[in-house]
Amino acid sequence: MFVVENLAFAVAKIIDVVLTLYMWLIIFRALISWVNPDPYNPIVRFLYRATEPVLAPVRRILPFGGLGVDISPIVVLLVIYFLQLFLVRTIMQAAVYLR
Repeated sequence: MFVVENLAFAVAKIIDVVLTLYMWLIIFRALISWVNPDPYNPIVRFLYRATEPVLAPVRRILPFGGLGVDISPIVVLLVIYFLQLFLVRTIMQAAVYLR
C-alpha cells in the first residue's frame, strides 16, 4: 500500500511543479508583452509557442476582446491556482486514504 501512496504523492507533486513552471512562463510572457519584444528572439519565440495554445482559446471565450487589454493571462493564472489548490490537494488527500 505504501507504493500506491507514494506514487500518488509523487504524481501530485509533479503536477504541482509543472503547473508552477507554466504559471511562471505565463507571467514572463505577460511581462515581455509590456515592452516591444523582438519577435525573432529565441526566448520570446519559446514563450509565445509555449503559452499561446492555452491563452488563445481563453481569448476567444472572453468578451473583452475590444478593450485593448488582454486579461487572458490573469484568467489562466487563476485556473492554474485553482488546479493547484483543488487537484493537487485532492490527489494528496486521496493518497492518505489509500493507507
